[in-house]
Amino acid sequence: MDKMSDLLEISPIVAAVKDDEGLSHACRSDCNVVFILYGTIVDIGQIVSKVIDSGKVAIVHTDLVSGLSGKEIAIDFISQNTKAQGIISTKPALIKRAKELGLIGIQRSFIIDSIALTNLKKQIRQYEPDAIEILPGIMPRIITEIKNDTSIPLIAGGLLRDKKDIMAALEAGADAISTTSLSLWEA
Repeated sequence: MDKMSDLLEISPIVAAVKDDEGLSHACRSDCNVVFILYGTIVDIGQIVSKVIDSGKVAIVHTDLVSGLSGKEIAIDFISQNTKAQGIISTKPALIKRAKELGLIGIQRSFIIDSIALTNLKKQIRQYEPDAIEILPGIMPRIITEIKNDTSIPLIAGGLLRDKKDIMAALEAGADAISTTSLSLWEA
């Protein structure tokens, strides 16, 4: 967890890429951490290598890599076949496996109602991810509530459209934000 806290302190804007064009921009950006939100089992190693070669930390959203299953073996594959430093998943068991393998494990959660919020709090205590990414990231009150409940780094993502949204998320307690908006990577 200390490693993730340090990364987010140095680079509170995380470039989230969903295609090759975004990847090229992210590799040239000032962002030190890149969330990879696309790829297949055939090309994920090459995508990760581009991020690593540009001097950045590569975190793969395993739920979005075509051809990977939602089982722990998918994390073994990422660990053995790429140089990724970590993974993102909505599946707590995959976060647990990533941590067992020495990878950063980020729990992604869509906070759509009070049940989802309660479930996230239980998962945090049970699986102790290295960071939590909550979506949508434009919920200052919920960001504050989660931050007051844990010391795990908190990343706000989704629907952040301008610098004002970024500042509101950070002021509410988020340690960083993730966005696919290229214009916000330099905000």
